Amino acid sequence: MKILGIDPGSRLTGYGIIEGSASSYRYIASGCIRVKADYFPDRLKQIFDGIVEIVTLYQPDCMAIEQVFMHKNADSALKLGQARGAAICAVQTNNVPVFEYAARQVKQAVAGKGNADKLQVQHMVKIILNLQGELQIDASDALGISICHAHYQQTALRLQQGQLR
Repeated sequence: MKILGIDPGSRLTGYGIIEGSASSYRYIASGCIRVKADYFPDRLKQIFDGIVEIVTLYQPDCMAIEQVFMHKNADSALKLGQARGAAICAVQTNNVPVFEYAARQVKQAVAGKGNADKLQVQHMVKIILNLQGELQIDASDALGISICHAHYQQTALRLQQGQLR
């Protein structure tokens, strides 16, 4: 299964694509959509267009995205929610199913603790996917979301098959 992970942001949206199986993960691609527009609706369109391009190029089976959490600044939370909406709509135009995870779930699945910081998540993503060299924080967060989804899907499959009780 090819999983597209998205770490949304109104200026920088990270993406990461992995192929997950029952026993391993294979890195496919990652990067960031850098939004240059000042006018907010134009930023949303650039996020939408960037995600459509990624979906067209890599043909993911599903998308995993982080749920919005409440920032201290309500305006930031609203903008983040709108960036998420642009990303979700972009994959939905291609009938790609969407799954949402809390930041705490992602950190738990990748780093083993729900309060891990971004550098810990980045470090574990590199280990899990056997990546060398630099990896942008937003891209590593997106890859972490992909890995989280793969973990949850594998657990659900094992439960269906009666392997976990």
